[in-house]
Amino acid sequence: MKNLTIRTETEKDYRAVEELTREAFWNVYKPGCDEHYFVHMMRSHKDFVPELALVMELDGEIIGNIMYTRCILKADDGTEKPALSFGPVAINPKYQRKGFGKKLIEESFKIAKELGFDTVAIFGNPGNYVGLGFVSCKKKNVCFFENNYPTALLVCEFIPDALNGHTWSYIPSDADACCEDTDAIEAFDSTFLHKEKSWMPSQEEFYIYSHSSVVR
Repeated sequence: MKNLTIRTETEKDYRAVEELTREAFWNVYKPGCDEHYFVHMMRSHKDFVPELALVMELDGEIIGNIMYTRCILKADDGTEKPALSFGPVAINPKYQRKGFGKKLIEESFKIAKELGFDTVAIFGNPGNYVGLGFVSCKKKNVCFFENNYPTALLVCEFIPDALNGHTWSYIPSDADACCEDTDAIEAFDSTFLHKEKSWMPSQEEFYIYSHSSVVR
């Protein structure tokens, strides 16, 4: 697309990105959302990777964004591998399911590899990510706590077999701890246009994925 660009986020984009994130996640995982507050707070966290904070513009309008934090994969011999985790990745609802998210993620992967990373681990709906090379954490021997392989924990290697030879523990960034402050989230959300909170079936889907594990 001639008028489609992907570039690094700048400070002047902050509010537009937060508004976009709010629109993309509102009522998806719970009534309302906190992803826009997470985006707002993540930028000042020590694990934030500014080189991988990208926005996608179509005809000058920001229609998508992705942000990353550093995480750790700890091997069974005690060694640690620096890795990445992205999220949220947001696409304007009217442009969803049209390949824009895939294009944005693939562009971010190119930059991540240039930065020297070889693995990304995320929590997400498998149906959204297996087409991008993600597999169950169980297949790569990456657990979340001892012998726990969550259904939603997905892994993608930039370099084939980068994780071979070890069992790994996924140690995420604590950047999302900010989302435990419900009063701060409500205060921040009040600075946006009012939106009604409601229940959607996707919230039950999220509950199932986030509370289940791969056992074989």
